Amino acid sequence: MTILLWKCFHRITNGKLLQQRTMTLYNQTHGFQEDKIKAKLQQFSGGSVDLSKEDDGIGILTLNNPRFMNAFTGTMMIELQQQIAELENWKDGKGLIVHGTENTFCSGSDLNAVRALSSPQDGMNMCMFMQNILTRLMRLPLITVALIQGKALGGGAELTTACDFRLMTLESKVRFVHKQMGLVPGWGGAARLVRILGSSLALQLLSGAEKVDPERALRLGLVEAVLPSSEEPGSLQEARIWLHPYTKGPAEVIQAMKKIISAGRELQLEGALRTEKEIFGTVWGGPANLHALAQRTKHK
Repeated sequence: MTILLWKCFHRITNGKLLQQRTMTLYNQTHGFQEDKIKAKLQQFSGGSVDLSKEDDGIGILTLNNPRFMNAFTGTMMIELQQQIAELENWKDGKGLIVHGTENTFCSGSDLNAVRALSSPQDGMNMCMFMQNILTRLMRLPLITVALIQGKALGGGAELTTACDFRLMTLESKVRFVHKQMGLVPGWGGAARLVRILGSSLALQLLSGAEKVDPERALRLGLVEAVLPSSEEPGSLQEARIWLHPYTKGPAEVIQAMKKIISAGRELQLEGALRTEKEIFGTVWGGPANLHALAQRTKHK
C-alpha cells in the first residue's frame, strides 16, 4: 500500500513539475510568433545538434557544424529545441555534457541567418525563441556541464551559462563578443552571467568583450575546473569522470536534487520551500529511500 501511494503521489507531482518546467517564458501575449520565426529559421540549414543517451544516464549533446566553428544555423536552433524536449522526458537521465565537434565549442549564430533576420521584429522573435530554449535547458532535471574546447564566442558563451557547471580545456577561450557586433546578449546570457559572477564581474566581461582564458575563468569562478586534455576523446572522458560523483546514484534522486536547486534559484523563498516540500514527497518512502533504510546506511 505504501509503495502504491508513493507511486500515485510521485506521478501526480512529477506531472505538475514537468508542466512548470516546460512552460515558456514567451508566448503570443508577448508578441512572440514561434511558428513564424521557426519557418524563417528553417530556411538557414546546415549542421546539426546531435544527442546520444548512454546507459549510465549521461547524455552527450553535440553541436556539429565544424565548418563554421559550430555556429548555430537556423535548423540547429530548431533541433536544439527538439533535443531539449527529449531530455525533459528522459526518465533514466542523470547528467548531460554539452560540447562541440572538432575541438571547438560554438561561435554563436550563423552570420547568414543573422543578416537575413535583421529586422527588429525578427531579431526579437529569435531572441525569445532562444531564451525559451536555453531556459528549458537550465531547468532540465539533469546535472548539466558545458565542456568548453577551443572558442566559446557570443551566443556560444551564452550557451555555457545555461549549464550548471562549466569545464574548460587548456587551449580554450570564452568571449562575450556582442559589443563588437553592436549588440548585447539576447539569449539570456547577461542575466545568467550576473547570477554566476555578480554584476561587477559580469559587466567587465560584457562591456570589455574580454577574452577569458582558463586560468582567469577559474579564478573568477566562471568555470569549475580546467581539464588537461585539449582534444577528444580525452577531454570528453575527463568531463565524464568529473561529472561522475554528482550523478552517482538513482536517477529519481539526482533529478529531484536538481529540481529543488532550480526552484531555489528561480523562486521566491516561500515558493521554493513549497516546491522543495513537493519534491521531497516524491522520494520519501520511494525505492531508493527504502533501500537505504534496509541497508542501514551509515555516514562517516
